[in-house]
This record gives sequence, structure tokens and C-alpha cells, in this order.
Amino acid sequence: MAHSSHANVTASVTELKRNPMGTVAAGNGAAVAILNRNEPAFYCVTADEYEAMLGLIEDAELNAFADSRASSREIRVSLDDL
Repeated sequence: MAHSSHANVTASVTELKRNPMGTVAAGNGAAVAILNRNEPAFYCVTADEYEAMLGLIEDAELNAFADSRASSREIRVSLDDL
């Protein structure tokens, strides 16, 4: 069965075990697909890349929340009332 990889760099689980930091460095800051029996098992990302992904997810969640309220009735209040 064919599998798609969403990374330009791949490494085996054995390579990851042998040299974890070298495997991460091979991705040059991007994700590295870790293969198990020539199938993608997981993606290895740097801490900076992971934090960036979490930021994008949070932004998407906040946008969905704002979109869900876009058609809500507007209520006028003053800052003193808050």
C-alpha cells in the first residue's frame, strides 16, 4: 500500500535511535518523517516548529469562535458598566 509523506526528509526508526539529534538536524528546521518498515510512523519536529504549529491551531480555533459570533446581535455597553 502506498503512503504519502508530508516531509522532504525521511529517516528510519533505527536511524532515529542511533542519532536522534542528527536526525532532527537533517530536516533543517522542518519535519522529518520517521519510517517504520518503509511506512510513515510519525513526524519528528523541532521545538520551534511544534510551537509554530500550536500557534496556527490556536489562531484557527479563535477564528472559528469569532466566525460563530459574527451574526450575533450587537449589545452596546460602556466601559464603566464593565
